[in-house]
Amino acid sequence: MHPAALAPAPAVSSSASVRPRRCAAPVIISSASGRPRRGACGAVRCEVASSSAPSAAGPQAAKWAQRTVVLPPQRRGCHLITPKIVNEIRDDLAEFKCGMAHLFLQHTSASLTINGNYDSDVQADTETFLSRIVPEGPSAPWRHTMEGPDDMPAHIKSSMFGCSLTIPITNGRLNMGTWQKKMGGSNKDDGCSAVIQAITMMLVYGYGKLFQFSSVRCHCFNVCALCFSLLMCNSSVCTSNISQSYFLMQGALPNQMGVRYSRMFLILLLLHGANSALKNPVQKWQTLSGAPPLVIARGGYSGLFPDSSQSAYQFALVNSLPEAVLFCDLQLSSGNVGFCKTGLALDNTTLIAEVFPKNAKTYKVNGEDLHGWFSVDFTSNQLMDNVTSCHTDRPVVIQNVLSRPSVFDGTMGMSLVDDVVGLHPAQLWINVQYGQFFLDHKLNIEEYISSKAKEFGVNYVSSPEVGFLKSLGGKLRKSNVKLVLRFFDEKFIEPSTKQTYGAILKDLKSVKTFASGILVPKNYIWPVNKDQYLQPATTLVKDAHALGLEVYAFKFANDFISSYNYSYDPSAEYLQFIDNSDFSVDGVLTDFQSTASAAIACLAHTKDNPLPPPRNDTRPLIITHNGASGIFPGASDLAYRQAVEDGTDIIDCSVQMSKDAVPFCMDSPDLTKSTTAQTMFTTKVSSVNEIQNGSGIFSFDLSWSEIQTLKPELVGPFNQEGLKRNPAAKNSGKLMTLADFLAFSKRSNVSGILVDIRNAPDLATRGIGIVDAVSSALVNASYDKETRQQVLTVSDDSAVLVAFSKFRGFKRVLQIGHVISDASKQSVEEVAKFADAVSISRGSVVEAQGSFLVRFTDVIDKMHSANLSVYVGVLRDEFMNLAFDFCANPMAEIVLYSSLMADGIVTEFPATAAEYFRSPCSDFSKNLTYTVMPPRPGSLLNLTDPHALPPAQGPASVLEPADVMDLLLPPVTVSGHGAASSSNDFSTKSGATAAGASSGLCLFVAGLAALLAVSSR
Repeated sequence: MHPAALAPAPAVSSSASVRPRRCAAPVIISSASGRPRRGACGAVRCEVASSSAPSAAGPQAAKWAQRTVVLPPQRRGCHLITPKIVNEIRDDLAEFKCGMAHLFLQHTSASLTINGNYDSDVQADTETFLSRIVPEGPSAPWRHTMEGPDDMPAHIKSSMFGCSLTIPITNGRLNMGTWQKKMGGSNKDDGCSAVIQAITMMLVYGYGKLFQFSSVRCHCFNVCALCFSLLMCNSSVCTSNISQSYFLMQGALPNQMGVRYSRMFLILLLLHGANSALKNPVQKWQTLSGAPPLVIARGGYSGLFPDSSQSAYQFALVNSLPEAVLFCDLQLSSGNVGFCKTGLALDNTTLIAEVFPKNAKTYKVNGEDLHGWFSVDFTSNQLMDNVTSCHTDRPVVIQNVLSRPSVFDGTMGMSLVDDVVGLHPAQLWINVQYGQFFLDHKLNIEEYISSKAKEFGVNYVSSPEVGFLKSLGGKLRKSNVKLVLRFFDEKFIEPSTKQTYGAILKDLKSVKTFASGILVPKNYIWPVNKDQYLQPATTLVKDAHALGLEVYAFKFANDFISSYNYSYDPSAEYLQFIDNSDFSVDGVLTDFQSTASAAIACLAHTKDNPLPPPRNDTRPLIITHNGASGIFPGASDLAYRQAVEDGTDIIDCSVQMSKDAVPFCMDSPDLTKSTTAQTMFTTKVSSVNEIQNGSGIFSFDLSWSEIQTLKPELVGPFNQEGLKRNPAAKNSGKLMTLADFLAFSKRSNVSGILVDIRNAPDLATRGIGIVDAVSSALVNASYDKETRQQVLTVSDDSAVLVAFSKFRGFKRVLQIGHVISDASKQSVEEVAKFADAVSISRGSVVEAQGSFLVRFTDVIDKMHSANLSVYVGVLRDEFMNLAFDFCANPMAEIVLYSSLMADGIVTEFPATAAEYFRSPCSDFSKNLTYTVMPPRPGSLLNLTDPHALPPAQGPASVLEPADVMDLLLPPVTVSGHGAASSSNDFSTKSGATAAGASSGLCLFVAGLAALLAVSSR
């Protein structure tokens, strides 16, 4: 299984299964305006200055809004209510640039609280805490038990958390944090609703002047608190980093309550703000509505969890924009019960064949025979009890994409439509792929949808069948449900009209008569040629928008091979569809909602943003690995030019030496790895065990004139798996000498260069002095006197770094090539004696097991404690290079190392890093609706079945002083290849062998000195 990637774990509602009751439940909410100022340590200081005079902008009219929102009934427990509230009050919130919202719960056995939703255990643990601290039952001391043993405990729990919340409003949104959601929990067992009503804390305006208020300050640390002060907003911008979410602790009402209590939960939202805060227009998108494109979750977060499972849907909600749409491929059981599952044959995504091995059937589907197990042959009880219940010992819902984790198989089941609705998504999309098939089996899917549309809150219904949509449209004429025609390959036949989809596409005016939008494969919009490169965009989106049709695109997945133009950066693909100069699709149907959400919320409209300077408090350095070697052959002139264009800070040259002592840039001395040497110099094949295992054609066996006849070759690390890099540029560019590299660097706008020096002892035995050659080249290029650009000299040999200590302006970097789990204090102190920084592998920062992140190490912190900078690499965009926790998104890995305060990241795709650091999401102190957050090691691993994981490897070694101390460099002597075997005495791989060699060398030098002394007498 290859690593794809992920992000944090979802907030999963917890509930007790007792006494279900069904009641309606409304909600209402409120706000007042304010201007927060940022304080130290990530805190936000909210200040209100005294004022007795009108605003400079003139009198400000008060603006209010109040709304009642009905929440669905829930049993006792903590229940997520953020999506429901945000969806209900969206229009009201949009009127306010800056304000305050207040929620009040009119009930004595329910409460509201704000807490983290990063880990699904938070809700369950909160309920456990409440149940233990306030016990119930015959042994409990409570006297008030009129409505049952849970009566008084429910009242106490309500008092503990309280029944009101106040939340800032910023730019038309509740200012909620990434890791938090509104949680609601029942403090009683019956599943009825209650009333939440808002009484606002607000700033009052009168007679065209502001009343005088003394300064009010409140400190809001991280995610712990909210600013509850009276706030005034004289600016059109209101920012804060406190975003919070709430959880409604929803408690049910007893059966006999009289008229004292309402029969429902209500949240009253009262909005108040200044009209002057609405001056700055919101960014206009090129969608049909002008709103941001929708993120549509195909079967939930199916890029990680099995398609349409409950966990997939929950994870999608937690890791998407608030407006994200849950997409359900509707199927019906024989009893007309609806559930969500992609693909008509259930045996592709479940193990139903093992449960019912004799129930396979063959049916005609769109004129072709299809063999498998079908929902129409089973009752809902058969499907849910046997195929999707986890009390069996067999996996039930499975992942059917091989690049995705299989360890979640058997831990979850399929979702009823009711289950998806119960998650309260902002919007729900029902897709009917095979309407005629169900009709042929006497299951009227039209009636099912039309009867449930209002109850379920369906927003979209799509189908590839024109006849189905036309018929359904008549039944939903009075609703707000949008009908969307789904297209397939242009040569496919639409079953009801018998036309090809290509023919229908040419008559969009007819489509407009029965649909409000179209859902098309992404290549309908940006076609690719046979070589997988983008062709010019079609006019489809513009044509459809001109007719009033919305356009949604599908087939988006981070772990599917797409056009080489995107260089394995999935964010670049989304931006191609939503942030080009001509058009934007109205939504994307994707398996990885977090990446699409980040593209919309973080990356769109930022290409012209300046790249902030690299400082410890802003961002790490972007350091290349052989230039932009993910785009062009490594260390070629084109790779370096591309790196500079992409915004890199430091370009690198791994120095190799020719036979005639010409230093040039290339990743390895073995020319077969990145040039065409294998086809031109087969007679030069040899083995040098001191450099690598296996044979090769080495640079020190060819003259520079011979090397110049070679072409560089772009070879990616995952070529064998089909992930090729930019084949059109496979042999593009030319090799560069170190002198050429330095001259190019001088002309460029990079902030520094990195020169990597390897194999110095072995080269010295061959009569080649790489240290002297590099030193001379740097001096000749005046880098010894350079003040504009920083010079990093890197080596895995401490003796090489000591040799460069004469250049006081250079920064010496020790390359720790092997993975370490820790670093002893003595080793860190030793490194600090001869180096200013270390370059470590990704595995030395965060440990992994079975492609899941396990834990962070302390290596970065320990190096920082010795004032050593830390560079982490090598980063690559290919999804197979990423742990599942990164959601197959290379940008998420950049976020992780940035959050861990790495001083630099070494990457083969500098454009991806620069793209992220240009975005507002790279500033963790900013308050944003959505941002890219680093994954937490262990959060996904804890959801897996431990028996499904491969055996854990032993811990990596701890860095010790012997690992970093190397012998003095041997003198450069002219010798034949036979002398190469002796170079083992000068190995840079320190340890016991090196220590022994050191003793022998010392004795040899001492003896030689004595002999010379005697001879001189």
